Amino acid sequence: MKDSNTALLAAEPMLRKPAVANTNGRRGSFLKWLRKTHSWIGLWGALLGLMFGLTGFFQNHRAVMKIEAGSQQVSTLRLNLPSPAPSDPDAMNKWLQQELKLPRPAERVQREKAHPVAWGDQSAIQPERWQLNFRAPNYTAQAEYWVGANQVNVRRVEPGIMGVLENLHRANGVGVAWVLIADTIAGAMILLSLTGVLLWTGLNKRRTVGAAIFGVSIVATLFVVNATLG
Repeated sequence: MKDSNTALLAAEPMLRKPAVANTNGRRGSFLKWLRKTHSWIGLWGALLGLMFGLTGFFQNHRAVMKIEAGSQQVSTLRLNLPSPAPSDPDAMNKWLQQELKLPRPAERVQREKAHPVAWGDQSAIQPERWQLNFRAPNYTAQAEYWVGANQVNVRRVEPGIMGVLENLHRANGVGVAWVLIADTIAGAMILLSLTGVLLWTGLNKRRTVGAAIFGVSIVATLFVVNATLG
């Protein structure tokens, strides 16, 4: 009986080895897949990530580094209205978009009703005013129309190259396609952070040091945010 117990105890480590080997094999396969995923995600967002990083840096340090956004080009245009003239701001919006060959309709439309105004010791009725604002990353255009006039005034401003990049960074005047691809970059940055932490903890034995660095970064970020908002 004693001999059989001794044999079982001797065989027990041999029985455990396949289970440990399988666990290590699965862990190695997972880390290998994680490395590939991390690298492919980084490749997808490399160009736009660089653009977002540079424009964010320039926005943070423009005042200190005196970074010039480039000279703006301003132009003013007076358009004769068709006959009959657009009957409401929506009709004016469609006509201007077609006449000026703008890719998108006005981002904001304001309609100020006719109202009495004081003029010295007299009063007059100021006609209704429409204002339409068009915006894209490479320009802004503002159209102003007084109901009853036969012309509409349009003022267009084109920023420099840095202004265009910053508008892309902030998604000013962009279409749905740009918003969607920018969202994928945001998702890629989240995944890169998560896979980077998992890879570090899986490949590096100094997990305590890594956890300390990660914890300190979280505390420092929260402290800076609190100080900034406070």
